Amino acid sequence: MSAEIVPVSRRAPRSSRPARPLSLCINTQTPLVQFLDPPRGRTEAANGAGVDLAKLTEELDYRFSPGGVTRMVLPLLRRLERDGVIEPPHWVALSPTAPPTVRVGSVTLHHVAMDPSRLAEYGKAKEAIWGRLHELDAPVPQDDLFWSEAFAQYAYYNRATAELILSLDRTLDFDAFYVHDFQQIAVGQMLGSLKPKIFRWHIPFDAELIPDHWQEILRTYLASYDVVVVSSRRYAEALRKFGHKGRISLMYPYVDAADYASPSPAEADPVCAKFGLEPDDQVALVVGRMDPIKGQDVAIEGFARVARRFPKLKLVLVGNGSFSGGRGGPGGGKADRWRARLEQLARERGVTSRVILTGHVSQRELDSWYARASCTILPSVREGFGLVVVESWLHDRPAIVADRSGVAELMQDGRDGLVFDPTDPEQLPHKLEQLLNGRSGRLRERLVAGGRRTAAKCSLAAAVDAEVRLLKEIVEV
Repeated sequence: MSAEIVPVSRRAPRSSRPARPLSLCINTQTPLVQFLDPPRGRTEAANGAGVDLAKLTEELDYRFSPGGVTRMVLPLLRRLERDGVIEPPHWVALSPTAPPTVRVGSVTLHHVAMDPSRLAEYGKAKEAIWGRLHELDAPVPQDDLFWSEAFAQYAYYNRATAELILSLDRTLDFDAFYVHDFQQIAVGQMLGSLKPKIFRWHIPFDAELIPDHWQEILRTYLASYDVVVVSSRRYAEALRKFGHKGRISLMYPYVDAADYASPSPAEADPVCAKFGLEPDDQVALVVGRMDPIKGQDVAIEGFARVARRFPKLKLVLVGNGSFSGGRGGPGGGKADRWRARLEQLARERGVTSRVILTGHVSQRELDSWYARASCTILPSVREGFGLVVVESWLHDRPAIVADRSGVAELMQDGRDGLVFDPTDPEQLPHKLEQLLNGRSGRLRERLVAGGRRTAAKCSLAAAVDAEVRLLKEIVEV
C-alpha cells in the first residue's frame, strides 16, 4: 500500500462538506495560552467558573504560545467554525499552573495538571524521544527508556489526558479526536474509542533513527489512529518504510496571512532600537525557540565568517524557550542552557556586540523585526517543517533555509530561497554573501516573488480544503 498524498491546493467540492457541523476535540501537549504570574483570572477559576480570556490582558496576564499551535491550529478552528464545518471546539492540553478551563472566543480549553515530580520525569522521557528523533543526546539512556520511571510518567500523562477527553466525550459526544504530535501518541490507544482519531506528526520522521526495541510499541500507537498526517513527502515515505500499514496523509503546515502586519519604518525602528539597532544596520534574522535543533549556533558560526566583510550586519536571534523548554517546563530548562551556550559561542567568535538575542517578543514586535530584516535564516539541523520560512515569504523577505527542514522540499535553490547544508560550515556564509553583496538586487527580487508563490501552498485556505476533505472521509455524518 502506498502512502496517500493529499493535494492541499485542490478545492473540495461543495458536496464534500459535512452535512452538519461536527463536534471536534483537539489535543496538544503545548497549551494555546500560557498564563503569566500571577494571572488575574486565577480567582475566577477558583470560584468554579471558566476563565474568559477576553477579560484578561495579553502580555500582562497571558501570552499565546509561540509556534505551530497558535499559528496553525487556532486559525483553522476559527475558519472551520465560521464555515459551519464544526461546532465550537474543545481543546485539551497540558498546563499544570493554568486554570482548568479557559474560553478563547468560542474555543474552550481544558488543561491537564501534573505535580512537579511527575512533570519532571515525563519531561525526561519526552526529551529522550525528541533527542533520538532529532539525532541529539537525550537526558535518559535510550536503551532502557520503556523500563524507566520517566516513561511511566509519560504513560501517566497520556492516560490522564485520555481520561479527561473521555469525560468530556460523555457529555459533548465528539464526532472525532484530532491529536497533535509525538508527546500525545499514546492517547489514541488509551482512548479505547471507536470514534475516528486523527494523529498529526509534526517533527521529523526517519525510520533509521528509531531503535529496534522502540519500533513495536511505536507501530502499535500509530495503528490506533484512522489516519496519520505528516508535513513532508519524505516523512510519509519513511513512515511507510517503518511498516505503518494505516492511512498516511500529507498536509503542509500553514498560516493565516491575515495574522501578519507590515509595520512602517516609523513603527518598526523604535522596536528594534530597544536592542541597539542603528537605522543603517543590516539584519540577518533567525526566528525560533532556544533549542539545539534550531541551529542558532550554525547561524552564529556562519555570521562570524562574513562579519568583517559586512560591518553593518547584525545577527538577530528572536525567541525564547518553548512551553517544554522554558523554565519550569517538562524540558527541564534547556532553553536557558542553550542561550548560555550561544552567548559563549558569540564571545568565542568575537561577535558578541553584533549578535542580538531578543528573547520572547510580541507579534507586533516580531513583525517589526521582519520589516527590518535584510534576509531570514532557518539554520535548523533538523526541522519538522519550518513555518518561519512561510512567515518570511509573507513579509517579502528572502530566506536562507537548511536542507534538513521539511519546508525545503517545496523549494528550489535560487528560485524561492537559498538552500544550504547546515553541516557544511562554508555554505551558509556563501549564501549570505550572495544576498548581501551589492549585485544581489535581481536575486532578491526573484526570491521574494518566488517565495510569495510558494507560500500559497501553505495558506490557511488550502489547509481548510484539505482538512475538510479528511474530516468528511473519516466521519460518518
